[in-house]
Amino acid sequence: MEKILNVCYQEKPCYDIVYSKDFAELGEEIKKIGFENRKICLITDSNVDGLYSDEVCDILNKVAKAVIKCVIPAGEKNKNLDEINKIYEQLILNRFDRHDLIVALGGGVVGDMSGFTAATYLRGIAFIQIPTTLLAQSDSSIGGKTGVDYKGYKNMVGAFYMPRLVYMNISTLKTLDGRQFASGFAEVMKHGIIKDSEFYTWLIDNMYEIDERDVDTLLEMVYRSCLVKKAVVEKDPTEKGERALLNFGHTLGHAIEKYKNFELMHGECISLGFVAAAFISWKKGLLSMEEYYEVRDMLVPFNLPISLDSIDAEEVIRLTKSDKKADADKIKFILIKKIGRAVIDTTVTDDEMRAALEEIDWSKKANE
Repeated sequence: MEKILNVCYQEKPCYDIVYSKDFAELGEEIKKIGFENRKICLITDSNVDGLYSDEVCDILNKVAKAVIKCVIPAGEKNKNLDEINKIYEQLILNRFDRHDLIVALGGGVVGDMSGFTAATYLRGIAFIQIPTTLLAQSDSSIGGKTGVDYKGYKNMVGAFYMPRLVYMNISTLKTLDGRQFASGFAEVMKHGIIKDSEFYTWLIDNMYEIDERDVDTLLEMVYRSCLVKKAVVEKDPTEKGERALLNFGHTLGHAIEKYKNFELMHGECISLGFVAAAFISWKKGLLSMEEYYEVRDMLVPFNLPISLDSIDAEEVIRLTKSDKKADADKIKFILIKKIGRAVIDTTVTDDEMRAALEEIDWSKKANE
């Protein structure tokens, strides 16, 4: 075990994030939170199942009364209520009660679906997160947001529901393919951009080690990323104010994700959203031109996209207005005044969104 970070909810200790290089301490951590000799439902996806399920099930079987496994099809398109219904059925058939435990083993989709299941089954049973992707370890496994997509609209149905434990085996990041790793890194970079300029600089200074996936560097990176997320969610656990800052890049990013029928990875769309939001920040006089280009260009060495070919700006704007971030018909944008300082803005116009989308449209830029 390397590090432990405690997250508070309503100013009281709520759950630990345990950072490790393996799964060796998982069983003891489950005992600590009081779930020895209880039934455990392990929820994972078809990608992660063949990598880590056997090892984790072996550990769980040593502490549990019984272990069942639910494997959902991998991918954002399967993050829906139909798959949740299949999990409910297994919990009912195996007579899970409120004293039993759900374990989420996988990336953000698995974590969101497991948390939503836990929040709604029998009006709430305990769950823990074992995130295996960079996106999940650095962002989505922390803070209690759970949910599923509804007819393609991102996270439209969900609940705030805190895990009892988050156990991170940093070594799992070495099995990610390049696109998955880069996608998760977008959320890491986000935390530096919105709240921690020193962390942003550290990421750039450690670019080589991050790219090589040096485990010690990755552990430090994920830990520091989580410090930012922890500070924000503790102040605003249910997104009534400051927590909205974590949506930097997500306003247009989510719309682009749906517009592309989820063919692009989440972090790739968020990266495009970064560029658009930074462009709007520049045009509103919040950022200098040099600062805008720094934000944009520093995404490239980390294999994140800064442009997309042929965007239907009107359709993306329409989708943006359908997103749950719309508030009384106003679009809530997160803009930046400088690296490390983000602000909430509800004055962004359709014309400003249109100009930002044209900025990231490679086909339009190529014809200029």
